[in-house]
Amino acid sequence: MDIIPAIDIIEGKCVRLTQGDYEQQTIYNERPLEVAKAFEGAGLRRLHLVDLDGAKSRRVKNWKVLELLAGQTSLSIDFGGGITTGNDLDIVLNSGAMFATIGSLAVKEEALFTDWIGTYGEDKFLLGADVLDEQIVVSGWLEKTQIGIIDFIGKYMAKKLTRIFCTDVSRDGLLEGAAVDLYRKILARFPTLLLIASGGVRGMEDITALKELGCGGVIIGKAIYEGRVTLDELSKFQ
Repeated sequence: MDIIPAIDIIEGKCVRLTQGDYEQQTIYNERPLEVAKAFEGAGLRRLHLVDLDGAKSRRVKNWKVLELLAGQTSLSIDFGGGITTGNDLDIVLNSGAMFATIGSLAVKEEALFTDWIGTYGEDKFLLGADVLDEQIVVSGWLEKTQIGIIDFIGKYMAKKLTRIFCTDVSRDGLLEGAAVDLYRKILARFPTLLLIASGGVRGMEDITALKELGCGGVIIGKAIYEGRVTLDELSKFQ
């Protein structure tokens, strides 16, 4: 299972939000490269990089941070936040992202995203599914849809996307445990899916449970920054 630490960026700084609320942000480091290098130094290979300014403005903002981290570390980076046009996508991929993370656009502009998959290839994308009560939510978790997570995943697996991360937004940033029951249900329906768990991880017991469940990866943010898990523990887990 891939251990994927997260760095969220606002104005070039490494921050974390609580349940996606921009008014509840904590700055952990003003130099994201230091954080990324610490992850790399611990032997971690992946990074989940989120442009929160971009997500808010609906256009990529912090691509220079991506370029810096991709150029000065060996981490395989997925980058999301504000990718709404072909130009945004080109900027992200040309700045060194291994994967472009697509969330709300996959719901709201399915035809455009399908076109991108055909043009760039499914291996360039990481599909993000934000979920509340097993229904997809979009637009920074403010808008609940009537789309069930199982139907959503099935639709994109039919388009050959097999790499998806799923966040239970009721748990994100709260350190109250991962949505194990939700992930169990998803994997029972799609056993070949490379499912990446996201949100709520509070310690190594959650990470162990997700691995035993069959998740292909886990995104960890606040648990690292709050000292609930150490980089030494994560390096030994791989």
